[in-house]
Amino acid sequence: MILNDDQIQIRDTARRFARAKLLAGYQRREAEARVDPALILEMGALGLIAPELPETLGGLGMPSVTSGVITEEIGYGDMNVAYVQILGSLNGAILARHAAPDLAAEWVGRIVTGRSVVAIGLTEPRGGSDAANLGLSARRDGSHYILKGEKSSISMADQSDAIVLFARTGAAADGARGVSAFLVPMDTPGVSIARFTDLGSKAIGRSSVFFDDVRIPAANRLADEGSGFVQVMQGFDFSRALIGLQVLGAAQASLDESWSYVQQREAFGAPLAKNQGITFPLAEGEGHLAAIRQLCLHTLALRDAGLPHTSEAAMCKWLAPKTAVEVIHQCLLTHGHYGWSLDLPHQQRLRDVMGLEIGDGTAQIMKLIVSREKLRAARP
Repeated sequence: MILNDDQIQIRDTARRFARAKLLAGYQRREAEARVDPALILEMGALGLIAPELPETLGGLGMPSVTSGVITEEIGYGDMNVAYVQILGSLNGAILARHAAPDLAAEWVGRIVTGRSVVAIGLTEPRGGSDAANLGLSARRDGSHYILKGEKSSISMADQSDAIVLFARTGAAADGARGVSAFLVPMDTPGVSIARFTDLGSKAIGRSSVFFDDVRIPAANRLADEGSGFVQVMQGFDFSRALIGLQVLGAAQASLDESWSYVQQREAFGAPLAKNQGITFPLAEGEGHLAAIRQLCLHTLALRDAGLPHTSEAAMCKWLAPKTAVEVIHQCLLTHGHYGWSLDLPHQQRLRDVMGLEIGDGTAQIMKLIVSREKLRAARP
């Protein structure tokens, strides 16, 4: 895909930021188990968070493709920090489209400037892929709602200032039609958080979030009661393409490091680069990443054109993490016994990317979506 001059400029800005400010600190942020708020503020100041949001709300009004380009560049330096951009685009779009004007102005402004991170609260302990099967309830009480229940596996929950929360306002028999969305500040009385101990993505972290009779104004409801599930499903088509580029950035970083390594490391009197058995797997990785990169950008271009892209987005979310894991694994093996060391970043990238073979929809769910969309299109 050919980028325009504005997109090239912001891509280069993201690239400089990622390689100068993020790459060297990738493993340190895992040890600290957090993303430095100063980094998020700098991302905001550079226009690297949700640039597709409207200018009237503080965004840059750029195409969705621009967000994808940024996400891959940030993912190259630290795929965990790239999640800040993905959350910004996903939740920023929900707020911009569905929140009351004053609520949208305040919180979208906070997001794009990096002053606040907003988590998304959909998954619950009893169901991940069955996203409409929600138990957390929102009961109307005059001009307020009272929230009660638990969300699980919520990324960045303990580093967020608010959460876009999906709760059941209708009967269980209503299914998706009984789900509503709310914006809930994390410092609201009755909200508590318990972090998981995870294999990877420790700088982001996942948590359970508990809502113990949490009282919020009805003005914090996003759009009409009962329309919340439609909102989040539309947003996932966007975030799935961004996740594809996020993990491709991490895989590309490992590939670039491996190309450098095989030229420096010698075996049997010659650089490893002279051995096709070493270089061909890396070349295959380059081809796979290039192909999936174009798929992800094509998906975002369809979004920009207002065209259907649900099937393509599901392909991005299924193929990109799977392929990135395979490529990073090969890079680790290419580094031999050095690759097995915790001192090099390949093992961390492998663990971090592997988590996205699960989060935001497993490969099985993505294939189900593709099958459903193709069968619908093939009906006589």
